[in-house]
Amino acid sequence: MKFGRICSVFLAAASCALACTDIPTGDNAVLAIAVDTLAAPAVVVGDSLRDSTGKAVPLTASVYNFKGNLVSSAQVRFHALDRGITVDSVTGFVTGDSVRDTPARIVINVGSLQALQQLLVTVRPDTVFAVNGRDSLAYSLVDTTKNISPALSVRVRHTLTTDSAVKNYLVSFAITSTSDTTLAKLVNDAGVSSRIDTTDANGEAARKIRLNVVNLKTANDSIIVSASVKYRGVNVKGSPVRLVMKVKPGA
Repeated sequence: MKFGRICSVFLAAASCALACTDIPTGDNAVLAIAVDTLAAPAVVVGDSLRDSTGKAVPLTASVYNFKGNLVSSAQVRFHALDRGITVDSVTGFVTGDSVRDTPARIVINVGSLQALQQLLVTVRPDTVFAVNGRDSLAYSLVDTTKNISPALSVRVRHTLTTDSAVKNYLVSFAITSTSDTTLAKLVNDAGVSSRIDTTDANGEAARKIRLNVVNLKTANDSIIVSASVKYRGVNVKGSPVRLVMKVKPGA
């Protein structure tokens, strides 16, 4: 394997120190590992990690050489460090074994290089229902800070008979009452446009509405929002949930 020399200059206490490090320069020599984004924040106990369509998907990582090019021939290996999950060392498919309060750690190896991925474990979603399903927004024609609504929220549970919260699970929100995308947008607590939320410790997810009052056709209106929860690509009981935000002029 060929190696080049890379040198960096560090300034400290008005003095210079020269540090040199050997790096691999072959086209198939691995210099860096980038862990790819997870398909979902959590894997369900007794099931594989799945994407939004319900398809089982493995963990993946991108491997680069010193030119920043992908090294497709690199052998990537996966190893679980914590209980709660099992992972196929070659394919990267993950299965949930038991619920954890903290993320399970997975080491990704390419030769002597390592990267770390973390994955939560949750219970299967069986049902979803509205927590705050109807609310109102008294909008202002001059003060746009008043044109963000209270949160419309839902709760995801494991069964209908016990209050077992499904944590760290994705909920999709969509405005269904109008095709005018400039009238209203779904936003998170920071006011940033977002149509997907992850359930919290109570199994709840929520989104607010930012209203563009200049596009209102009437002074009073209702914005209808649909909240969907799917497992293996199929809506769970109660999904989609219909949420309603009435909008009216403020005092």
